[in-house]
Amino acid sequence: MNYPRIALAGIAVFVASVAVSYVINDIWLMRLYHANAWAYRRAGDVRRIVPIGVAAQFLGSLALAWVYAKGYEPNREASGIAQGVRFGLAVALLIVGFATVWNYVTQPIAARLGVLQMFSIVAEFGILGAIVGLVYHPSRLSVPRHANEQYDLRG
Repeated sequence: MNYPRIALAGIAVFVASVAVSYVINDIWLMRLYHANAWAYRRAGDVRRIVPIGVAAQFLGSLALAWVYAKGYEPNREASGIAQGVRFGLAVALLIVGFATVWNYVTQPIAARLGVLQMFSIVAEFGILGAIVGLVYHPSRLSVPRHANEQYDLRG
């Protein structure tokens, strides 16, 4: 495992997750959140605990990169992006199956909002997986450590 790449991938995922979450929640789903506002915390209450959410999101981003690195398959012909998308979709199915569905089941929100939240998790983690795969995937042009000066990169 390459820990500097894990750290870079985690930071890239965190930045992307903030941006993607903003587009999904503050633009795309905002009207549905307002229509279901009675099921959620008031804005002032949310603002006080946002730092907890940001810290958890950062740790989750690092964890996502670490888990990707643990399952990374360097001998596969697939690109880092392709491996990352596959990984992100698998993670999304875990999140939807264990958390997002249960948010819908236990919170009195509209069915449309629950379904769109599930789709947004799949889309978001497909994107985040692609990013972690792109950043973590090592260059195919790296020279092996034991190579001498006569090593030919042309194959």
